[in-house]
Amino acid sequence: MQTIEGLKRKIRSTEDLLSVVKTMKAMAAVNIRQYERAVASLAEYAQAIEYGLHVLMRNRTGLTVVARTARHDRLGAVIFGSDQGMCGPLNEQVFSHAIAAMEGLHVKEEDRVILSVGERLLGLLQEARQPVETSFSLPSSVTGITPAVQDLLMTLESWNSALGITQVYLFYARQTGGTSFSPQTVHLLPIDQQWLLNLKGKAWPSRSLPQFTMDWDRLFSALIRQYLFISLFRAFAESLAAENASRLASMQGAEKNIEEGLLSLNTLFHQQRQMAITEELLDIVAGFEALTGAP
Repeated sequence: MQTIEGLKRKIRSTEDLLSVVKTMKAMAAVNIRQYERAVASLAEYAQAIEYGLHVLMRNRTGLTVVARTARHDRLGAVIFGSDQGMCGPLNEQVFSHAIAAMEGLHVKEEDRVILSVGERLLGLLQEARQPVETSFSLPSSVTGITPAVQDLLMTLESWNSALGITQVYLFYARQTGGTSFSPQTVHLLPIDQQWLLNLKGKAWPSRSLPQFTMDWDRLFSALIRQYLFISLFRAFAESLAAENASRLASMQGAEKNIEEGLLSLNTLFHQQRQMAITEELLDIVAGFEALTGAP
């Protein structure tokens, strides 16, 4: 049976742990909100890029194919996980989803080039002997996403020039509401030709048709670069939001378990304390009876 002093130490340790869990829970909730705002802020920017591509496509008569044909024998995969732990099954689910998706594309393992985003995910990929070409760390805030996207774009450019990879997929977790998330697949490159042709066929939302004077090819390349930037920025932000949502769910479960354990410890402590008080009272009564010679 544990002593009262031992129970006191255990209760203090449990209370400290509960305080840490509550702090992590609060931080996860705050982080989710900042990444959600970052994703929402992309909406108008993405729409502006689509409008620009819309105008370009309308002014390119006779154009049927504007994107380079991809080599389907090689594939570049960017897989987003987490750097930190205590985020539930996020890394395992994204990993399983990415492997299954690449298998479904019928690309052999030796023809894959993988970029891992997140140290925790990197370990899973290495254990599975996947061909990880390089790895990135996740930014710790929204302000760190833009430099990370720029570095990633440079890596994708090197894949294209040095390895001849034009087919690139993104695999990451997207928050689906509250503390839930689901793995996603995004076909980043080559640009979807049908999507571009659909933009060409859309009606312009106003009576004033915009014009441009810049060289068509240069403007098209600039808009596509912005489209890629938005796609990667969204992948980073949504992945980080999902990571924090999963961590929030884990912390909520941990908080409940710790509180239940703390309740049990406090109940046991009060029982032990009451027993000790009762024993002391019995000792006092027995001593008094011995001194007074009471039968």
